[in-house]
Amino acid sequence: MEFDELWEIHEQLTEILSERIIAEKHELEKRLAQLNRVEAIKPSGLLNRPSVNRAPRRKYPKVLPKYCNPLIPSETWSGRGKQPRWLVAALKIGHKLDEFKIPDVENEGRKKSAARRHE
Repeated sequence: MEFDELWEIHEQLTEILSERIIAEKHELEKRLAQLNRVEAIKPSGLLNRPSVNRAPRRKYPKVLPKYCNPLIPSETWSGRGKQPRWLVAALKIGHKLDEFKIPDVENEGRKKSAARRHE
């Protein structure tokens, strides 16, 4: 085959493929529009949950942080759950947990809860 013939076949294939891609895109857009309509009709919370008659979850009080990373003060830990990486690393090199304690966290928490009781 000559170059011109090959180039013509290439152009034909490119045109056919682009038409198919456009048709597939339109089909996917139709499906997406249908899914968005279904999602708008159903409440979003009920889509992924099976309908089970359960009591609502208990609301837990907000837990204040008790420990703070001195290098990055925005990194805190409440003392519950798994210890953060920065704390684990510091404890491994010999620091004590008390070194990272945020002062007056317990007193502030008691003051706030006492103020709520008196309201």
